[in-house]
Amino acid sequence: MALGARSDPFLAFNFVVEVQSLVLGGFSDVTGLQKEIEVQDYREGGVNDYIHKLSGPARYPSNLVLKRGLTDIDLWNWHEDVTRGVITRRNGSIVLLNAAGDERWRWDFFGAYPVRWTGPELRAGTAAVAVEALELVHRGLSARVK
Repeated sequence: MALGARSDPFLAFNFVVEVQSLVLGGFSDVTGLQKEIEVQDYREGGVNDYIHKLSGPARYPSNLVLKRGLTDIDLWNWHEDVTRGVITRRNGSIVLLNAAGDERWRWDFFGAYPVRWTGPELRAGTAAVAVEALELVHRGLSARVK
């Protein structure tokens, strides 16, 4: 990067959600993009001034939660299948776009299926959008930057 040039951060509202390579409408929120490494303590005999910190496996402490305006019944049906014991794991992506609409970041999730569906709060006195939420467990995340 040239001296004096700056790189502005991407805006959090410009993203799309894909499941099995299909864009699933306009989502308003995505939470749960989280990954951490477990740390294991190891005490070495005769070494009393510190404890070794060894890296353990990666874990994903939060489920993904996708929220969008209620438009069709696809997410409900996927969750309903799971409640009947028909678990269909799906891969997907959260794609962050720049101001021009070009892909800049992509978080891929693997082997996901829904464990909670939350319907909209309905109130006759408001003009708010009816929002549904789908919580997904998954087998891991990876990220790519374009």
